[in-house]
Amino acid sequence: MCEIFVKADPGLYESKARSIRLHGVVTSIRLEKIFWNVLQEIAERDGMNTNQLITKLYDELMECRGHIDNFASFLRVCCLRYTSLMADGEIPSDKRLPLSGLRLGKPVANGLLI
Repeated sequence: MCEIFVKADPGLYESKARSIRLHGVVTSIRLEKIFWNVLQEIAERDGMNTNQLITKLYDELMECRGHIDNFASFLRVCCLRYTSLMADGEIPSDKRLPLSGLRLGKPVANGLLI
């Protein structure tokens, strides 16, 4: 079992910091290369660059939660959730199809998604 993981390209788990500007403030985010690759894929699906996607995720998280404890961890979870949902068929695997406007979950009586 471990062979599946230990034979991965070491470049995929090399950590890389990138500077981005969030609402005029320059900040640095450090993620492994594989996560940067997934973020780029997600961004491209909706016609954005990676910095635009990160800013959008930051804004939506702030609107939803009001604070951010560990944004780099949140981005990693976004990447894993994206790949998991795609593997489960809950989002289209056709990478030409945008994700914006996509709703997940099952409708309940009051119209909310769960």
